Amino acid sequence: MTETLYDVLIVGGGPAGLTAGLYTSRAKLKTLLVERMILGGQVMTTTKVENYPGFPGGIDGPDLMIRFQEHCQEFGLEVVTGEVESLVDEGEIKVVTVDGKQVRTRAVIITTGAEPKKLGIPNETEFTGRGVSYCATCDGAFFRDVPVAIIGGGDTAAEEALFLCRFASKVYLIHRRDELRATRVLQDRIFANEKIEPVWDSSVEQIIGDNSGVTHLELTNLKDGSSQTLETAGMFVAIGVTPKAHFLADILELDPEGYIMTDPDCRTSMPGVFAAGDVRKKILKQIATAVGDGAVAAIVTEKYLDEFE
Repeated sequence: MTETLYDVLIVGGGPAGLTAGLYTSRAKLKTLLVERMILGGQVMTTTKVENYPGFPGGIDGPDLMIRFQEHCQEFGLEVVTGEVESLVDEGEIKVVTVDGKQVRTRAVIITTGAEPKKLGIPNETEFTGRGVSYCATCDGAFFRDVPVAIIGGGDTAAEEALFLCRFASKVYLIHRRDELRATRVLQDRIFANEKIEPVWDSSVEQIIGDNSGVTHLELTNLKDGSSQTLETAGMFVAIGVTPKAHFLADILELDPEGYIMTDPDCRTSMPGVFAAGDVRKKILKQIATAVGDGAVAAIVTEKYLDEFE
């Protein structure tokens, strides 16, 4: 990788990154996509995608992302597994360090996405993987016929609560307020499901468990201050996400929450560096918007490179 000069280097292999890679490769730009884990991003943990156009009845997330990957491969997108450690601007050339090795490229598209937020409470780290999870669709099947809790009140929390009903004997939906923020259709499904019991105006103060995993949660009612101990074998956290742009904090302009600031055409504060998908500041984070971002970033990148021809 050290001797090759790429036209475009894409950081991140979710919907935005794969779409950008499809467009740049199809435009005959020598493109390298670097993904830290598995191609597909968070969509790989989604059991059913119902709001992506063209798939009436929905499609499993992994199936959709495999289609993305196969489409990119038709145009010769080069993909490597690795972690991007730094980005240095040398004018017309950017130097990106991947697992200690320097890669030279003419342009960069950042599509690193976002990761789940943590509660930051006692024993959360200790029990992660032993009863504490941030992905119901990944780990729900491990909790058959036992009670579980999910924390949050938005669409993700509602969707994961409904998914957990396939396995758990009971699902406690714990929310800090007395009403959900989820869309109405999801709320209707929640309230119609006998397995789901909302726990309003409450926060988890501590996780209790033993060598086998989580056994209880200690809750506090935020209105009257009362305490409650909830018996549960698992806790799923769905309280939002944090953008994965920490390695760019001293390089690009970020907003207070850590999202990359861009113009409407996905340009960042550094010429030749673009951002697409959930890592950039925008109003809506969906597969469809990530795909749109990826396409825009790729086309604008192509125009940027044309200026130097």
